[in-house]
Amino acid sequence: MATSQDQSLGSSSDENCQLRFREKLLAIDLELKVQDVESLKFLCIGFIPQNKMDKCRSALHLFDYLMTGEMISVKDPFFLAELLYTIKQNYLLRHLGYTKKQVECLLPIRGKLSPFRKLLYELSEGIDEENLKDIIFLLADKIPKVSMSSLSLLAYLEKNTEIDEDNVILLEKVFKKVAPFLLRKIENYKREKETESLPQGQEEIFTPSDIKRFHGALTETIMYRMDRKHRGHCIIINNHRFTSLKDRPGTHRDAECLKLVFEWLGFTAHKYDDVTKGVMDKILQEYKSHPGHADGDCFVFCILTHGEFGAVYSSDGVLIPIRSIMRHFTAQQCPGLAHKPKLFFIQACQGPEVQNSVLTEADAQNSKHLSLIDSVPTEADFLLGLATVPGYMSFRHIRDGSWYIQSLCSHLKKLVPRQEDILSILTAVNNDVSQQVNSDGTLRQMPQPAFTLRRKLVFPVPQNALLLL
Repeated sequence: MATSQDQSLGSSSDENCQLRFREKLLAIDLELKVQDVESLKFLCIGFIPQNKMDKCRSALHLFDYLMTGEMISVKDPFFLAELLYTIKQNYLLRHLGYTKKQVECLLPIRGKLSPFRKLLYELSEGIDEENLKDIIFLLADKIPKVSMSSLSLLAYLEKNTEIDEDNVILLEKVFKKVAPFLLRKIENYKREKETESLPQGQEEIFTPSDIKRFHGALTETIMYRMDRKHRGHCIIINNHRFTSLKDRPGTHRDAECLKLVFEWLGFTAHKYDDVTKGVMDKILQEYKSHPGHADGDCFVFCILTHGEFGAVYSSDGVLIPIRSIMRHFTAQQCPGLAHKPKLFFIQACQGPEVQNSVLTEADAQNSKHLSLIDSVPTEADFLLGLATVPGYMSFRHIRDGSWYIQSLCSHLKKLVPRQEDILSILTAVNNDVSQQVNSDGTLRQMPQPAFTLRRKLVFPVPQNALLLL
């Protein structure tokens, strides 16, 4: 039953991802001008058959051909990001989840455009109307007497083999006469091409080990490192019974799900039940100075309890600020976790208790109006995932566990094997939890993350990736 449901949800999720991706492409199309589309078509020469290219009347047509040819996809839209970057439409990269800096870092290892294609495009960008008229005049015996843009002129010369990646003599002759300021681009292209074609035995500019180190450095600027001796420790504080507050039935279901999923992800999980303030202090001191952090990739701390906004309750009723918990793991307090992602997931209300249905309870006590970001240390590499937004309660089924933790575990199982990063996973959790309602349809919940992560956090796919699906 559960397996069938997961498969159905997975299929629906794939369809939703495809729809959202096409919506992004549509948004990009709406912001592109006619000249931008012509530039994209020129850059795609060699990637799309000419007969299909001739039929392209809009960017949407071009995107369709690129998807059909598997040049871009929901999981990997980077080629389109490269195209937009090349035509200097960097503000559109936001639709694909990239920044200009990220694209620049990835181009050396993921770029598909050839140096020759980029050279021709850069030359076309430097040709003004007067230059174009002069070039057309000089090449009158080689080109048809029709109106041409700089791009269509260069495309025609290439199509008719007047120029190619190994022959730029005609370009040199023409630009020497008409636009000598562009000759440097051609000279740079020839120099780089000669470097690439050095015969064996000559001195290499980069050794294989240099390239490997360069690749590693680039990857590290984009994503957190996940290849140390072990993944790290996952701490689970599971408060069910309290001395002065009501019990939290259903929390053991959440605790076991978290333990199972994070162990599946390679973490060493430690579960502590009904933790008093004194025991909490001992746990924080132990893991603040834990020697295992030095060889770990990451650190996870989960708290399942009652709470007020910006704070959680120990089992003996002491209110502990979330910020004071997280401060134990700053680089200064915990050097072993410096520059490593530190994730905190809190299942506790952040607002006042309200009327609930019989099987749904709230984890709320009294509310205080604070700012969510106040709970997160100002230093980098922290993520705080709260079950609900400020001022509101979160819900826990007394048999099935909480909406937030159950959704978090489910989406980690589904999306880690698809190499989704943690913020994308939490966005999917937000969407899922926001659509859930209690039995009489009157209560809803919206989780909220706050973070100072500097890179993407992508967990490696477990070897037994299908085991929990």
